[in-house]
Amino acid sequence: MPLDVHDTLIIGGGPAGCAAATILAEHGHRVLVLEREKFPRYHIGESLIPFTYQPMERLGLIPKMKSSAFVKKYSVRFISPDGRASQPFYFFDRYDRETVAQTWQVLRSEFDQMLLDHARARGVTVREETIVKELLRDNGRVVGVRAESKSGRVQDYFAPITLDCSGKEAFTAVRQGWRMKDPKLNKVAVWTYYRGSKREPGLDEGQTTVAMVPEKGWFWHIPQHNDMVSVGVVAEGKYLTRDGIKSPEAIFKREIGQNVWIQDHLTVGEQVGPHFITSEYTHHARYCYADGLLLVGDAFAFLDPVFSSGLMLALKSGVLAGDTVHEALVDQDFSAERFADYGATMRAGIENMRKLVYAFYDPKFSFRAVIDKDPALAGDITDCLSGDVNKDFSRLWAAISDCAELPEVLPCGKPLEAKSAELTCA
Repeated sequence: MPLDVHDTLIIGGGPAGCAAATILAEHGHRVLVLEREKFPRYHIGESLIPFTYQPMERLGLIPKMKSSAFVKKYSVRFISPDGRASQPFYFFDRYDRETVAQTWQVLRSEFDQMLLDHARARGVTVREETIVKELLRDNGRVVGVRAESKSGRVQDYFAPITLDCSGKEAFTAVRQGWRMKDPKLNKVAVWTYYRGSKREPGLDEGQTTVAMVPEKGWFWHIPQHNDMVSVGVVAEGKYLTRDGIKSPEAIFKREIGQNVWIQDHLTVGEQVGPHFITSEYTHHARYCYADGLLLVGDAFAFLDPVFSSGLMLALKSGVLAGDTVHEALVDQDFSAERFADYGATMRAGIENMRKLVYAFYDPKFSFRAVIDKDPALAGDITDCLSGDVNKDFSRLWAAISDCAELPEVLPCGKPLEAKSAELTCA
């Protein structure tokens, strides 16, 4: 049997995988994406923040987004448990209205299908319903993968570099023991959907609302097209399961009463579909790269979703990975140091957003208190919330540290040097 050889193999056809694949195909490389599921498929993580615009523009997706049915999003707002609302944070108060000042609330089944179809149109080969079973190695270097199709056929695929874009499954990090939990961000989320419930009028119809519940828990309220709304609650597991309640539906219904605004907005319309639950979802990979293998998107790190950073980080890392791998392919240089800047750039952005997430969960912190003390910091807060995460926020962190405990930088995300690599095949 002839060898199935490509320039790049990609595990996973989600946003990170499609972004990397599209960039590499546009550079002229032969790219194969192996996707476990059949698209369209359900996925949570539905809100785009403003600085998702740049990677989508690079991918050529902005015209498709503008012509889509996705709800336009201009702002984010925070609601206290008693229903008192902050002023909306309008992105156009800081950014150009024609670019990052307006973004979208997406239905992931449709958005991810758009990305996959876009990658195919750029020349990417995609094989759905194909499960990657193990990594293939030669003298410790990853040279491909072994995968099984829906029919049960097992086949080996080869490439000088493989990108792990497997999402929260984190194919490599889990199997290699690289997965690190965040010390204080192991929350539980319970969510469902409503049709015909209340939403704000006019410009605010598509805003993301973060509605607080006791003990620093919060609801998300994300309006979608077709009169649907995604609604979920996030908090510590011990809070959500208090009094022995463990049913996702029972937890959700009880928590509705913990925020006046949420309760009011769900008094009309109907709940549809199941109640979902996930726990301890913040994680980080100890390394970004081992010889012949690069981690991208959620497979590299997934951060608490309070500020909707997931899709931005996935697309950003996919584009950056695509360009970095292209340069490695041109030079035929896959040494660890080649990928050090990629890992450092992504970790710097993640750590900035992570600091803001930690502050959010600190009972002593409030955005208003920081801004009242130093109004000039409102811009920095807006930038970080909007996803402009790779800039110097040292002044902001100094101010926030006066009222909240910020985390130490995690020792992870660097390439694994080949001489110290311990990479198992499964």
